[in-house]
Amino acid sequence: MVGFEPVMLAPIAGALALAFAGYLTFRIMRQPVGTERMRELSSTIYRGAMTFLNKEYQVMVVYAVIVAVILMLVVNHQTAAAFVTGAFFSALAGNVGMRVATKSNARTAAAAKQSISKGLIVGFSSGAVMGMCVVGLGILGVSIFYYLFGDPRIIVGFGFGASSIALFARVGGGVYTKSADMGADLVGKVEARIPEDDPRNPAVIADNVGDNVGDVAGMGADLFESYVGSIIAAMVIGFTGVTVGGVMLNQTDAVVLPMLLAAVGIFCSIVATFFVRTKRGAGLKTLHAALNKGVFGSAILIAVASFFLIWYFVGAVEIFWAMLSGLVAGIMIGLSAEYYTENRFSPVQSIAISSQTGPATNVISGLSVGMLSTMIPIIAVVGAISFAYYITLPNGLYGIAIAAVGMLSTLGMTLATDTYGPVADNAAGIAEMAGMGQTVRKRAERLDAVGNTTAAIGKGFAIGSAALTALALFSAYTKGMADAGITMNLSITNPSVIVGLFIGGMLPFLFCALTMRAVGRGASLIVSEVRRQFRTIPGLMKGKAKPDYNRCIEISTSAALRNMALPAALAILTPIAVGLFSPEALGGLLAGSIVTGLLLAITLANSGGAWDNAKKYIEDGHLGGKGSETHAASVIGDTVGDPFKDTSGPSLNILIKLMAMVALLFVPLLLKIWGA
Repeated sequence: MVGFEPVMLAPIAGALALAFAGYLTFRIMRQPVGTERMRELSSTIYRGAMTFLNKEYQVMVVYAVIVAVILMLVVNHQTAAAFVTGAFFSALAGNVGMRVATKSNARTAAAAKQSISKGLIVGFSSGAVMGMCVVGLGILGVSIFYYLFGDPRIIVGFGFGASSIALFARVGGGVYTKSADMGADLVGKVEARIPEDDPRNPAVIADNVGDNVGDVAGMGADLFESYVGSIIAAMVIGFTGVTVGGVMLNQTDAVVLPMLLAAVGIFCSIVATFFVRTKRGAGLKTLHAALNKGVFGSAILIAVASFFLIWYFVGAVEIFWAMLSGLVAGIMIGLSAEYYTENRFSPVQSIAISSQTGPATNVISGLSVGMLSTMIPIIAVVGAISFAYYITLPNGLYGIAIAAVGMLSTLGMTLATDTYGPVADNAAGIAEMAGMGQTVRKRAERLDAVGNTTAAIGKGFAIGSAALTALALFSAYTKGMADAGITMNLSITNPSVIVGLFIGGMLPFLFCALTMRAVGRGASLIVSEVRRQFRTIPGLMKGKAKPDYNRCIEISTSAALRNMALPAALAILTPIAVGLFSPEALGGLLAGSIVTGLLLAITLANSGGAWDNAKKYIEDGHLGGKGSETHAASVIGDTVGDPFKDTSGPSLNILIKLMAMVALLFVPLLLKIWGA
């Protein structure tokens, strides 16, 4: 078959990514764990994370079986098999990444005792394991199903499985981590005035567990489904062949090209991991520069490599410019997130200054920063969409899909810097709880502060990629309607479209309400439990007794599992219900959810990140430092921002993509209903 040999690059790249992840894991496991106390803390965090994940998987398995049966009956057994595989690969990537992360936290703290540069390498290597697992399993799954069936419409089931698991992982992990984090902070730091990660706080282990189930397993699943979703959307659009810049791409070339770009991106990401190095005694600016060398290095490598790949494989250089527009937009979004959430810059410092007059002004300032931060990402996304569309006419939709692939082409590297964040956070917590001394604690806090920014950049990147991926999936949906002979009137003068737009615009707000309410309920339970233990365990506040860490872990786990089902049902059933009304209404629904979901997600993620680093700015000794009234006000703002940045905001990425995937997957069923 024409193009068979080039497509083999995809599974080869996937296998290489997994092999590299194995090599990094081997290197990490050879690092010293530290003292017996550090080993004990790391083991407790590991057990708590795996307990939650195993219980979460029990819910996911039931869901996956039900949906697989429905797909077999309604669509076909190939799509059902793809769905199950996508769900399994998504869960596997998160599971492996989280296992390594929870084994790396104490090792990162022990490495920081030697030098801050050593701590950076160990923590980053752990993040790279997650990055490589995500891209490796993602490209392997897509390429295997293409090789087996040769029809990207079947592979949509793989993306649907990945999206479904991502929603469970993001919502469940987000509710868990923020219930524990808010409960620990509100009683420990605000009421008892004890340090963050103080071992006397009963919720401190649950908080550290939450960093892993939310920001490692949850983020990994989130970007796994973005990664495969962007590739699948481009493949579906290119399935009938496209013409770009006077060059006609046959069906095989148009479908294979997105996989090849993803494969080359994996090679570039692996090379770029070796760029992340720094000197002993590095400061915040130097640590940022070390991680940025990896991010920008991978972007430069893929830009050069993709030019020659596209020129040689299809000869349409316009496709390269479309791909580059997505890559540049992703970098712009990441830099914007860094500016609005890093305490070296004025937006975060303005929040810290506003804390001098109390929590209310802190909250108002944080919200304004989050809203203001929407401007640059929107300009970047709109610019990429417009440029990619017009440069690839007459098949501009294919150009938009390629831009989404370009934005995610270096995901292996980008996710590595993001997952580094929770590992560094855990390391700082272990340094505090194990009493490693002021020097090590300061080094770990410095690594953690950089991790907060990389996490914010990762969330910005995830949001931007979600917009392009969702738009590409929406384009695939409209193309599928056209190919089926259904002419849709998507004009805003069409009442059906207006109905869909309003429902779609409302859904992100309803979704956030559900997830924030879940966090609030969980945090209330943790607050009550921490207060009870402080009150009833003799000698606890004097450090002469150990708190019951497991009870807080159980409460957070229960709160998360109880609140996963309704948001998932909302994302899956609403598009089907609206689709039964009319194809135009479903088109309006998808458009409305993308617009409001993107803006709301950026606001929530950047507000939360800015509040967090404003608190750390004060803790570094500015404006009164720890224990001051200004610090107390900043803790309140940080607590408000917790569900913003780690639960509701990131979950919106998956909401808009999952609804587009549902529309695309169930198009055959809807076609029958519409009488096509």
